[in-house]
Amino acid sequence: MNELIAQLTQRVGLSPEQARLAADTVLGFVKSRLPAPLASQLDQIIGTGATSATGSAEGLGGIAKEIGGMFGR
Repeated sequence: MNELIAQLTQRVGLSPEQARLAADTVLGFVKSRLPAPLASQLDQIIGTGATSATGSAEGLGGIAKEIGGMFGR
């Protein structure tokens, strides 16, 4: 989560507080649209520094690939 906040701060120019609010809002929106097991996994990935089930750091790109795979992308 901290990495996402840092990216929002650097790339968009938000304050850390604004970036945290934006990240929380977007993640809440995404989680509300996911099935419960995936939403739970998203919480685990974001909360632990975005490590995959194998323990490798993949960041949000790994999440996007997994979700995309579910929808045939």
